[in-house]
Amino acid sequence: MAFWHVRALMTGALVVTSAGAQAQALPDFTGIVEKNAPAVVHVEAKTSGNKKGRAAPDGGAQDDQQELLRRFFGMPGMPAPPRDQTSLGSGFIISADGYVLTNDHVVDEADEVKIRLQDRRTFTARVVGKDPQYDIALLKIDGSSLPTVSIGDSRSVRRGQWALAIGSPFGLDATVTHGIISAVGRNLGSGDQPYTSFIQTDVPINRGNSGGPLFNLQGQVIGVNSQIYSTSGGYQGLSFSIPIDVAMNVVQQIKEKGYVSRGMLGVTVQPVDQFVKNLDLPDANGALVAQVTPGSGADKAGIRQGDVILSFNGTPITQSPDLPPLVGITRPGSTAKVEILRDHKKQTLDVKVGELPRDKSALAEAGAAAGGGSGSSAALGLSVQDIDASTRSELGLKPGEGVVVSKVTGRAAAGAGLQPGDVVLMVNQKRVGSSAAFRDASKDIKPGDTAMLLVRRDDATRFVGVTIPSDR
Repeated sequence: MAFWHVRALMTGALVVTSAGAQAQALPDFTGIVEKNAPAVVHVEAKTSGNKKGRAAPDGGAQDDQQELLRRFFGMPGMPAPPRDQTSLGSGFIISADGYVLTNDHVVDEADEVKIRLQDRRTFTARVVGKDPQYDIALLKIDGSSLPTVSIGDSRSVRRGQWALAIGSPFGLDATVTHGIISAVGRNLGSGDQPYTSFIQTDVPINRGNSGGPLFNLQGQVIGVNSQIYSTSGGYQGLSFSIPIDVAMNVVQQIKEKGYVSRGMLGVTVQPVDQFVKNLDLPDANGALVAQVTPGSGADKAGIRQGDVILSFNGTPITQSPDLPPLVGITRPGSTAKVEILRDHKKQTLDVKVGELPRDKSALAEAGAAAGGGSGSSAALGLSVQDIDASTRSELGLKPGEGVVVSKVTGRAAAGAGLQPGDVVLMVNQKRVGSSAAFRDASKDIKPGDTAMLLVRRDDATRFVGVTIPSDR
């Protein structure tokens, strides 16, 4: 017996359609699955229990059960023995000779990686190379004439398009889920893969899907499933995939030189939003330059603190997290065109792109010793002191640059995160190199104003907005 859907229109008329007619209007994914599922693999990475401090993001439930048994039925005070960990994930074959793509976090620190195909064949995989920043790993298994996926173009992805994922959530091989592209160019912030602009979907992705492919309706891979946003640990409608263009660039670099290099502009940027009024900007688009690395390409090209970067190589910068991914995929040594806004005028600078250091540089521990005169701003709720020559040198400051915060008395300053030891370099775009200059730059600040302070803490420099309460 056929079921019928009845819709009431605004006019009161009824539109009746058959369930069968509605189903025919939806895309048919069977062809995509039949063609590509054989090239999607199950990844099992085993890590020795002697390796401490490693989290297994896609581990199985068996280890949790064993831990519960040990805690509730083991001898009191009995130490937990070192346990081997198993991380489960997905991957896909990109070449018939056995190259496999997956996430770095699936195979991180693994002693042994096993790959299982849909036809149940199992291979031991070799980790050719990996890059934690992009969360991509390239594996190799010994084989020939293996099934492969078709690689698409993630730059053509648009919101609202259908997308399909194949993977092994919870170890359930060849599981197929679908949804739509929710957003493109999604940046998750500086603390979480700052060099990746993710494809966001509502495709159901769960533990074990990591490293699996995201397909378009043409059956081409457009992304590598990598992350979810969740408060429960399970799928909640927010899934993120690494664009396949980025992933294949990583593959090429690993094959050619064994590591991944990223472009570096030599600036630290932050959102413009809070300072639109201070900078007299028409909108909040762009990235505000808070720090320029001495000797970098940006420094040599003339980019300054307080500039607003509007575009990079012709791509508009809507918000500050848009910039790092664009710079990161730019070849070191090449020249990029950077459009900036300075003093209400747009200009385009040619910047030679450097190479981002592969090793994380340790932040210097700045001892904010103060000497000489002191001053304060009642409006800002800050007391500052002059910096002596030796301390200024230790902090990497130029002669006559900056004052150190000795005391935070105002709730607005405290709420903005300022603390003793911070070095204030500018107040409302006026450079301050002494307590007297600080007082002079602060004298016109009134209740209701948002003061724009350029603040250095350790090796990081950024603008901080301090909004003065009207009821102060």
